[in-house]
Amino acid sequence: MKPLILLITLLLLLTGCTGLPKGIEPVTGFEQERFLGTWYEIARLDHRFERGLSQVTAEYSLNDDGSIRVLNRGYNEAKGEWQEAEGRAVFVGDSDVGHLKVSFFGPFYSSYVVFDLDKDNYSRAYITGHNRDYLWLLSRTPNISDRAMDQFKARVESDGFELDEIIVVDQSRND
Repeated sequence: MKPLILLITLLLLLTGCTGLPKGIEPVTGFEQERFLGTWYEIARLDHRFERGLSQVTAEYSLNDDGSIRVLNRGYNEAKGEWQEAEGRAVFVGDSDVGHLKVSFFGPFYSSYVVFDLDKDNYSRAYITGHNRDYLWLLSRTPNISDRAMDQFKARVESDGFELDEIIVVDQSRND
């Protein structure tokens, strides 16, 4: 009985972080090919794996097996060096729904939920994880208008995100 409980616990840990935050729905009509390419991180909620990074970008490209290669890159001013993390993303369900799971560490996946997207030209995206502790505003350009930032903040606050620890990412060297 103990091995079965251990196996179930392990499976829950492996899949437990690929769900959706309550009340958040991924975009539909998602087009993977249009999403690929370089995105600039405009704002994020603070978390340990990007703490202290500026000039953060995410590069998405297609792997030979159909999964998406994720290359996150940012500059750590304190260390005076660039940091990179390479991962792999796959769709949780249908490929036209913006709900993926991404792994940077072997078999451990976490949700990557595109819950708002400029579908006309794929110029900005709102991303969250399996809960509201993760939030990103991505753009195809290193800077956005004050109006676009205000729209982002209003939307995510209405969706229940706490913005006390929001970080506006310094992209001044990417202008």
